[in-house]
Amino acid sequence: MFISRKVWCLAAVLLVAVLGAGCQENDSSGNAGGQGASAGQEMTVELSFWNPFGGGEGDYVERIVRDFNASQKGIAVRPLRLESNEYYVKLGTALSSGKGPDIAVVHADRLSPFVKAKQIVPLAGLAQEAGFDFHEVDERNVSAVTFGMKPHAVPLDTHFHMLYYNKTILRQAGLLNGDETPKLGELSPEGFTQTLQQIRKAVPGTEPFAVNTPYFQEPFLDLYYEAGGELLSPDGKQAAVHNDKAVRVLQFYQRLYADGLADMNDKTPWDTFHNGRAAFWIGGVWEAGYHLNGASDRFGIMAIPPLFGSSAQWGSSHTLVVPSYVSREKQQAAMTFMAYFSRVGSKLWGEAGHVPAGRAAVESEAYQALPYRKLFIEAARHQVKFAPQTDNYSTLFTTLSEELQSIVLGGTDPEEGLAALEKKMNAILTN
Repeated sequence: MFISRKVWCLAAVLLVAVLGAGCQENDSSGNAGGQGASAGQEMTVELSFWNPFGGGEGDYVERIVRDFNASQKGIAVRPLRLESNEYYVKLGTALSSGKGPDIAVVHADRLSPFVKAKQIVPLAGLAQEAGFDFHEVDERNVSAVTFGMKPHAVPLDTHFHMLYYNKTILRQAGLLNGDETPKLGELSPEGFTQTLQQIRKAVPGTEPFAVNTPYFQEPFLDLYYEAGGELLSPDGKQAAVHNDKAVRVLQFYQRLYADGLADMNDKTPWDTFHNGRAAFWIGGVWEAGYHLNGASDRFGIMAIPPLFGSSAQWGSSHTLVVPSYVSREKQQAAMTFMAYFSRVGSKLWGEAGHVPAGRAAVESEAYQALPYRKLFIEAARHQVKFAPQTDNYSTLFTTLSEELQSIVLGGTDPEEGLAALEKKMNAILTN
């Protein structure tokens, strides 16, 4: 029987289709229906990203991650936010057990023990492979994450405190200049105390100075560093907090509480200020958006005045790290994301209030055009004092926080309290 050429061709096509379907159903990759990646097709690398950012900060991080994921197809970052008060406990457990994130946020002052335990990887080699140069980042930030001449993290920012003020209250007290900056009088503990007394007299019912008593170590360190104080000796082997500088700072705060110029029982001083019930408050730059957006007629911000002789103050830096247990493929993918965050994401991160560590972002016209950013840059470059590099910083900081709370809330004599604090800190350093 004669079969036309057209029929033979149709039969051949049908046979190939049937055989192909059969091969797909028995694909050796185990992907039913042939859904696995074909030869030459890249699989998406998924990275878990742990961070402690909540509120507005968390929103910015989510946006940065979304933008990164949309910018390419080979890597998918999955963020997981943990509560800040339990973040380091969970991260430490994860790094010790070898099961946890592929990328994590770590404050610069918390890096040292993870580096010593070799739980995070040095990044110079990975950075070179990804085309990322640490010279793109501010030198002070890179120095804070460098151990043994090797950077172990990508710095994201510098963050610190500023002095927030209520223009309405200061105007009523006759303490607002024509340019809407505060009239602070003599820049000394005594001079600032007199300013607060004038506010209390002129605007009764308001709190002249809302002190972050629930986190008292922060306002203490700001003024202690102004006075020239140090947490540790130059060799890092002994505590250095029992001295006249620390005594003067504690006596200053205790006098404010005793004279009713600050409320020791104010558990949410940030809310007290935000709700218009306090004249001054020392708070973080990361909170500027919340307090100042749409309220520039009511609130202002300035550098913490040098009441104790200098402009030095506490500061820290958020960084990104890669755990040592992460596979080589994921390490490379993580470095790609970290480079993106530093170069591109920093533009958004700067809007959150932080001073980006990346030079290009902080020097951009867009960043410097944001409200108050030139003040932030000045403070970040010339006033911020990072914590000393020590494996014991976390424990030291917890002890510092608890003992300072005890001194302030318990009315302990500063000399006695600081002597006990230094003894406890030295015990930590020798273990």
